[in-house]
Amino acid sequence: MPITGQHIVKSFDEEIARLGNDIVRMGGQVETQIDLAMRAIASRDSELASEVVAGDSKVDGLEDMIEEQVVRLFALRSPVANDLRLAFAAMRIAAELERMGDLAKNAAKRAIILNQAAPVRPVHVLPRMAAVVQRMLKDVLDAFVERDADRARAVWRNDAEVDELHNSLFRELLTYMMEDPRHITACTHMLFIAKNIERMGDHTTNIAEQVIFVVEGSKPDTLRPKTETVINRSGDAAVDD
Repeated sequence: MPITGQHIVKSFDEEIARLGNDIVRMGGQVETQIDLAMRAIASRDSELASEVVAGDSKVDGLEDMIEEQVVRLFALRSPVANDLRLAFAAMRIAAELERMGDLAKNAAKRAIILNQAAPVRPVHVLPRMAAVVQRMLKDVLDAFVERDADRARAVWRNDAEVDELHNSLFRELLTYMMEDPRHITACTHMLFIAKNIERMGDHTTNIAEQVIFVVEGSKPDTLRPKTETVINRSGDAAVDD
């Protein structure tokens, strides 16, 4: 299904298309932020991590722009039916993407701290976790463009894979800390980074629900498949916001 419909006023079609394109653009920026944050962790590159922190303002700016477009649509076009669902979903998707950007920034902040300690062996798992999230995000953005509810639903079901990697890393880090308490500080930062990635997966599945809502007019009526995590969503430390 095309990203726009046909309206009597051509400019309305153009505004709807622009809104969809800006959602995809924002999603691409978030993908880049996640990728760079993981590169900074894998290569112990604090300068690159600092660039990720600074780059979060681009994500915030895109969210503001999308919100302004939606407000303009409501004020001037009074959208109904499919267009109304798209407008509501666009604001919610932008909010989910903004939070994913924040989580990438938080991971980069912790990478800077982590790079000051000796390397920790299980760090290789973090980019693997992030790669799953990046694949999910790409798929859900493609589903949004194509208005493909089935593809969005597949993303919605895949979050359990991220949870399983998170649980596996937690157990590995726990063993690592027990073997050598000198690694406790570094491993604690890695646990927070892993939690950030796990939460990115949650936000991606929330986007999938919005895509399904746009296409079908309702969200999934069953609970999302979810692997129980071994640690809860307890408060983030000072470097997170």
